Parts: sequence; structure tokens; C-alpha cells
Amino acid sequence: MSKSAIADRRNLDFLLYEFLKVQAWQRWPRFAAHERETYEQVLDLSHRLALDRFRNHNSRGDREEPAMQADGSVKIIPEVAEALRAFADAGFMAMLADEAEGGMQLPYTLALACDSLFMSANLATSGFTLLSRGVANLLEAHGTAEQQQRYRVPILEGRFTGTMCLSEPQAGSSLGDIKTIAQPQPDGSWRLEGAKMWISGGDHELSDNIIHMVLAKTPDAPPGVKGISLFIVPRYRLNADGSRGPRNDVQLAGINHKLGQRGLVNTFLKFGERGDCHGELVGELHQGLACMFHMMNEARLGVGMGAVMCGLAGYLYSLQYAQERRQGRPADNKDPLSPPIPIIEHADVRRMLLMQKSLVEGAYALTLYAASLIDRKTHGPDEDAKALHARLDLLTPIVKAWTADHTLRANDQAIQILGGYGYTREYPVEQYWRDNRLNPIHEGTNGIQALDLLGRKAMMHNGAALSALLADMQACAERNSGHDELAPLAAQLANGVRLVGETTHKLATAMLAGEVKAALANAPQYLLMLGHLTVAWLWLQQAEIAHDTLATAPEADRDFYRGKLAACRYFFIYELPAIEPAAKLLQRMDRTVLETEVGVL
Repeated sequence: MSKSAIADRRNLDFLLYEFLKVQAWQRWPRFAAHERETYEQVLDLSHRLALDRFRNHNSRGDREEPAMQADGSVKIIPEVAEALRAFADAGFMAMLADEAEGGMQLPYTLALACDSLFMSANLATSGFTLLSRGVANLLEAHGTAEQQQRYRVPILEGRFTGTMCLSEPQAGSSLGDIKTIAQPQPDGSWRLEGAKMWISGGDHELSDNIIHMVLAKTPDAPPGVKGISLFIVPRYRLNADGSRGPRNDVQLAGINHKLGQRGLVNTFLKFGERGDCHGELVGELHQGLACMFHMMNEARLGVGMGAVMCGLAGYLYSLQYAQERRQGRPADNKDPLSPPIPIIEHADVRRMLLMQKSLVEGAYALTLYAASLIDRKTHGPDEDAKALHARLDLLTPIVKAWTADHTLRANDQAIQILGGYGYTREYPVEQYWRDNRLNPIHEGTNGIQALDLLGRKAMMHNGAALSALLADMQACAERNSGHDELAPLAAQLANGVRLVGETTHKLATAMLAGEVKAALANAPQYLLMLGHLTVAWLWLQQAEIAHDTLATAPEADRDFYRGKLAACRYFFIYELPAIEPAAKLLQRMDRTVLETEVGVL
């Protein structure tokens, strides 16, 4: 087997230029200098760099994971530092920054598309870049001018990296229970004391400094999440001129050894063991969680895209394998002397490939569509920013959780296609599965995302965001009801809109009547239902484009558009029907899991 591609550029071009039409954004002042040719040049550069500097150490980084040395330092294979340097030198750390400060001033959608290529080549090494840019973006939104100059600019230049420090050993995702304390000092600074667990990129020698964004409580803080504040805690304190000063009181207490994404060091950190951990407040006191959500929500889109690219890498490899591997004969061929056929000719293998394609390409469309909402609400002069922000809020838990769940299913099928070979470390598909398995867990577990979706996002503003989304789905169904080929799918989508609307109304009524626990007991089923319906809507839009383009498309493109139609049909026939039992279970507010006694488990 030769090395498989890290991306399907034809599909990425389709999503960007035919589905989202990002080239039309040139009329917006922010992106006036960018034409489609500019975007393609940036994507080409991303693709080359991902192949040359990221893919070259993906398996080695997995085998030779970061290790804590006797002197307390962390050893990481040298290719990681080389990749990060090349990434920064090419300007990718500053993709979103203003041209006046040396940035590319690209749309967020294009930046995430570029990131997707690096993720497919090496998800672990990409984690360092995504976390660091997330810190830079948070500081741009909530930091002072001085904080931006001292911490954000060096990140954009590639000299500093960053982390987000939320979880603690005893609290996990329950941020209201964190115990890290920030003590105010007479000079206006802060001293922090506490411990943080699961900190990706928390300690290494890959950059001049590491900028930790740390959630902590002050001594007089109100209880729960309302008492959380956000602090900059650098690994090395900075001198007045911005040069690196003495080591801050941040200690590496251990490295967590993970199932996947092993090349991205994950740490247990202790702050203030010597009583001298300096920190700077970001934003307003006790508004830390609101500030951190700027980075957390960006990270959740990143998690979704990381899941997509693990799924895509597995799909592309198993597709190539199925085309090359010869085994067995057609079911109606009884001649044992006839030559074996490529396994892609077997119906069950095609089923597994179609399943992967429908899930992965559907999730890719979902994630880039969510990214486009950021550009549209922030820079589109004629857009309804408030409505787009609400839709992004609604879709974010779906992007994070639905994508992580169902691209993992795709990775499972990639292993199955390779059979016993897929289960061995000599082939990459088992690593893609292991790397992807983290995505349902970090940045808020999928169970938490489901509770957030049903308990808050679907109900916010009396359900206005969900109603608007369902209205757009209904309009899509009506628009395609006259297509001979797409009309059955349009009817199925319309039925799904009805099911989701009825189910949400019943659950909302129950919660208003005080039955909150019963209504939320099966929240993951709600996420599955709305996630499947949203991806079906996006698939029907893709199929509509393919249907309308196929007749006049160049011969070389016709299989691509036929593939879109086939994957859409597969999703509607094999996947979308799962929303019906989910809706029935939710509507009857099944209490099985809620009422099962703890002692019987």
C-alpha cells in the first residue's frame, strides 16, 4: 500500500466554492483583497506543508510519545518543533490577524479549512497550533492593549505557545467546583495556587514561553461558576521590555499517557507550590467563564474538525485499500479458478465505504458551515448578526459531539474493511481510531454537549434559533419537492422537521411543568435526532447542487457529483431513519435510565 492522501481537495473545493460560496465574500470590506485564487494558493501551501512537515512524523509521534526527563523537562521528538516553526514561518499562526500587524486577514472558514489539512496529516502536532491561536484570539477579544502586545503578538509570531487550564483532578468538567485560588496583591497583580489536570501542551521546550489561560476563584468570589475569573499565567514571567524573565511558579507534576493523540503532550500542572505564581487578570473579575467561552467554543469547532479529519483519513485509506486488495469472487461466480476481484466490488465493502463517506463528508459540511456563520455574523455587512450568533450557539454542541460520535463510527468501518490488517499497528487506520476516540471526551464530554443542546440552546429565546433553523430546513424540503430524484428525500426531511418540532415542544412543556430531570434524561437521543436532521439538510443541499450541475459538468467531474448523490441517498436511507425511534423515546420521556437504582448497576 502506498501512502494515502490526507484530504480530498475536490470535495473541499466543492464545500468552499459551490456550497458556501466563500469567493463571494470578496465584496465584504474585510476580505476585499482576497480572490478565489488567493484562497487556493493558501490551501495549496497548507496542503504541501501538511504533507512535508506534519505527516512525516505522525506515526513516530504516536510511537515515541512525550516523556518526562530526570530534570523535569519534557522530551518531544524534534520533528514537532520543526513543524511548528515551519507553520509559523509560513504565516499560519497569524491567518486571522489584520494585515497591518502582519496577518493574512483570512476568513475564519478558510483558516479552519487550512487547519483541516494539517489535522488530517497529524492531529497531535496540530493541537499545539490550535491551542496557541485560540489563546491569541481570546486575548484579542478580552485582553488589554498591553496584554495583547506582551502575549498575543509573540504567539502570532510563533515564539510563544498557549494552553487552556480549566479542569482539575477533583472537578473534571464541573467547573463550578474548581479550587484554584487567585490572591490579590497590593501592586494589583495576583498570586495563584492550585492544580490543573488534562492540560494539552502544558509543558515542553518547543517555544520560548507557554501562556496558560487559567480559571481560578478569588477569596471573596460567589459560589459556583459565577465566581470564576480568568488569568494569564506565563511559564516564564516577562520583563518590562517584553523579554523573558525568571521562571514562574508553574510546575509539571506529571504527564498523562493517552490512548491516542499521543504526540500532543498532556499534563498535570501545579500552580504556586512555592507561593510565587504570578498571574494577570483577563477581562472583568468573576467573568472568567464568559471570557474563556471565547476560546472554548472555538476549540469545540476545532474538536469537530479534528474528528472529521480522523474520519476522512480513515475513509481515504480504506478506499484505496479496497481498490487495491483482491480477495474473493462475486456471489454468483462459482468458478474457484477465476481471478479474485478487488474487495470494493463486494456489496458489503461498498456499504462500509458509503457509510464512511456519508458521515465524514456530512460532518465536514456541518463544521465548515458553522465556521461560515462566524465570518458572516462578524464581517457580512448585510447579515443578521444576532440571528447568526444564535444559530452558531445552537449548532456548536452538534458540531462537537455529533461529529465526534459519528466519524468515530466511520473509523471503525475503516478498520473493518482492512480486516485483521486494520487491527495492527502496521497500518494507520487503528491510529486514526485511537486519535479520534478522544474527541467525544475533551472540550466538554458529549453527554454535557447533549444537556447543553436540549437544556439551553434549543430553548433559548423561546426556541427562536431552533425555529429559524427548522424553517430553513422546511424551505429546502419544499424547494426540492419538485425534483424527480430528490423529492422522496425532501419529503423525508420535511417529516424530520415535523418530528423535531413536536418533540421539542413536548420536552419544553415538560420542563416548564417542573419535569426537568425526566426531560433531560435522554438528552443524547435529542442530540442524535437534531444532529442527524441537520446533516441530512446539509446533504440535501449538496445533492441539489450536484443534481443541477451534473448534466453540464466536465466528464472528469461527473463521478464526483454522482458520488455526492449516492452518499446523500445512503444517509437518508440508512442513517436518517434513526431519528424516528429517538423521537418516540424522547416524547414518551422514558424514565428507564433515570429510575434505575444505583445499587443494581
